[in-house]
Amino acid sequence: MFNHVMVGSNDIERSKRFYNAVLGTLGAGEPFSDKAPTGHIRLFYRHGGSAFCVSQPINDEGATFANGGTIGFKCESPEQVKAFHDAAVANGGTSIEDPPGLREGALGSLYLAYVRDPDGHKLCAIHRPSSKKG
Repeated sequence: MFNHVMVGSNDIERSKRFYNAVLGTLGAGEPFSDKAPTGHIRLFYRHGGSAFCVSQPINDEGATFANGGTIGFKCESPEQVKAFHDAAVANGGTSIEDPPGLREGALGSLYLAYVRDPDGHKLCAIHRPSSKKG
């Protein structure tokens, strides 16, 4: 459904270290780095037909996070959710809400973890266990 998501960063090198570690847990490699015609640096992480991008704000104002916004990353297992969370915390992110774990809700059972990146963007690592019926 999505082509890409882009977030702003006030420190592109700090963001690169953070996202290299965090997105590496999902199998994303080094980002493609691009310099916009304005001279601003942008990072493009490509994986599974989608892109996650980090950019210095083109308008030269400070990067801010969306209040109420969350970017969810699909994980293959609860272990991958935990690895994503732990990589985030070890690389300047902050664990928020409940610890990584199983949640029950309107959408069924979900294994997830929430973190904020160094610029304050809210990220969710999410795994939906398959329902197996006999």
